[in-house]
Amino acid sequence: MRIAPSAACCLILLGLVGCSTRPTESAAVPTAASTATASGPVELREGSKVKVALVPGGAHPYFQPWKEAARQSAADFHLGGVVFNETAEWDQAKQNNLLDSLAAQGYNAFGVFGVSPTDINTTFGDLKSKGFAVASLASCPAGDTNEADFCLSTDVEVAAYKAAKAAIDAMGGKGVLVHLTGNNVDANTQRRIKGVDKAVEETSGAVKLLPVVADVDKDLQTAQKAVADLLAARGKEIGGIVSTAYNPAVAAAAGVKKAGLPIKVVAIDDDPEILRAIREGSAYATIAQNPRGQAYVGSWALALLQSQQCTMRQPGVVIDSGSFLVTKENVDGYDTERRKTSEQIKQRFAAELLSCR
Repeated sequence: MRIAPSAACCLILLGLVGCSTRPTESAAVPTAASTATASGPVELREGSKVKVALVPGGAHPYFQPWKEAARQSAADFHLGGVVFNETAEWDQAKQNNLLDSLAAQGYNAFGVFGVSPTDINTTFGDLKSKGFAVASLASCPAGDTNEADFCLSTDVEVAAYKAAKAAIDAMGGKGVLVHLTGNNVDANTQRRIKGVDKAVEETSGAVKLLPVVADVDKDLQTAQKAVADLLAARGKEIGGIVSTAYNPAVAAAAGVKKAGLPIKVVAIDDDPEILRAIREGSAYATIAQNPRGQAYVGSWALALLQSQQCTMRQPGVVIDSGSFLVTKENVDGYDTERRKTSEQIKQRFAAELLSCR
């Protein structure tokens, strides 16, 4: 389902999976201004005039759950409409034109995965200046400023740390580990590397980390070649593989199975191939993210903002949408925990992040 991006947009596509650009910020202390109820999140009173557009930077398997979330949020919150549009082709100028087109069609609240983390704040500022509610979903702008109302995204360093800890545990706490990831110059990749490094450092030398294999998430073919070369050269000494990017995760699970090597693979995301590998035992675990929750909770919060029922207490706040360890023990039930986390995020919005009338 992936399309190959142009060279100009590889930075964001290769860094896609788990795309927060900084750790979750602390929320403000709740005040009486919040209308959170004992039962949980704020109820949207009138959403019929709100039309939400969910706009990723382009086509990518990660965003497919946004489609179901769009349908569900439109029905659950009685919105005027929700559209999912992935036709930006990983080009920031094309995404900007798409957003302008959607605004002209009457869409007035936008959940956006920006193509360019360094430029997307300009886009957010433009949308905000026209009176639209804006969320940065699955990725936050580069740097310390977020011009969107909020960013709801995975804390990629935490997710990578969880993945590496799982791999090390599966290895018995010792041996040789290798890390497969996306574009080496992308800030999100560097955060993932930091998370894996932290887990390895905690072993006090019991685990040796080979040089990072980066720049292998362009497409599945690139990842497959990288995995094949790695296993041919060093497969017999490797005890574990942790992949923090989508394509090398799929390639690693398949490659290890084909080679028949006793390597413990911990992947990223819940691609059907990865889940099948976990059930079969050729992959030990994966770290699932929460794309559905990003879109579903994001649409709800955008509707509250655009209807002017609520405002953000701290505009630009970053919220971790969660990451979840999936093993053979919970592979058939992990989505229950993920959906529960989405409800908890709604409750946090109501109690800490929103001021509602």
